Amino acid sequence: MTAEFAVVVPAVLLVLACCLGGVQVVGQQVRLTDAAADGARSLARGDSAGVAANRVRESVGAVGMATEQHGEFVCVRLSSAAAFGPAAAFGLTIAARGCALAGGL
Repeated sequence: MTAEFAVVVPAVLLVLACCLGGVQVVGQQVRLTDAAADGARSLARGDSAGVAANRVRESVGAVGMATEQHGEFVCVRLSSAAAFGPAAAFGLTIAARGCALAGGL
């Protein structure tokens, strides 16, 4: 009984850690998506790229930020290395994109 328990507990803890890391990565993805939308709205209102970048940094910290214009839309693409669990160990990069109608309020 003790030997089986000693074998099963590390495996269960490993699976649990992977699941919790996955939940944390999904949370990071949601925060990046929200920050990308905030940055796009800021640019669409006519703010400079520096102001939009500062808003994004206030929300999620240091991330890679790229802006693009698609017709009437201003889009912001953010990317960041995964900060949690096994995803960070494997070098997973999380990306998000948000767009807003230029000149909108």
